Amino acid sequence: MEHQFNSFKEFYSFYLSQHQHPICRLLHIIGTFCVICLFLTSFDSPENLLLMPVIGYGFAWVGHFMFEKNKPATFKNPIYSFLGDFYMFWNIITGKEKINL
Repeated sequence: MEHQFNSFKEFYSFYLSQHQHPICRLLHIIGTFCVICLFLTSFDSPENLLLMPVIGYGFAWVGHFMFEKNKPATFKNPIYSFLGDFYMFWNIITGKEKINL
């Protein structure tokens, strides 16, 4: 039976449990950083908007399939997962969470 999350806070605990491998976390950080850069440059190059999901999910899914050996949370919880990517990114770049390479 699948778990239904009542809040992002509840989901985020699950999200972190699916992102334990340091390479998976690093790939998420790289992908999220690239997405932010693509968004910021899309004002001059609107075609960059088309690359955002390819780059962002590409890095993340490699992390899940090759290193975590699990299915990305985005398959069942796309909105919370999207928020989780940016929340984890922020927490890592501000030092609240670690990659532990």
